[in-house]
Amino acid sequence: MNKEKRQAIFERLQAANPNPTTELNYRTPFELLLAVILSAQATDKGVNKATARLFPVANTPEAILELTGFKGVHQALSTVQFPSKNIIQTSPYADRYSRQ
Repeated sequence: MNKEKRQAIFERLQAANPNPTTELNYRTPFELLLAVILSAQATDKGVNKATARLFPVANTPEAILELTGFKGVHQALSTVQFPSKNIIQTSPYADRYSRQ
């Protein structure tokens, strides 16, 4: 798909829905990123349930890594069947941590 076709699609979507919303709960761009990543594997309701547990304790890249790596993220997201490594890899610091 070339740039012109992408732009035309974007313009049509924007005209049809100039103020899109989501059912995902988030407060920051990073929280939205994580919620969208999780939504590939679960319903919005399921994602909101999981992020309600995750975001109070870890809603920044640094805080995600402080959850004792993969094990901590996996525990926080236990209601969503999702590979923890994908969440860890959203952090620019992920290369500092090995799978635990």
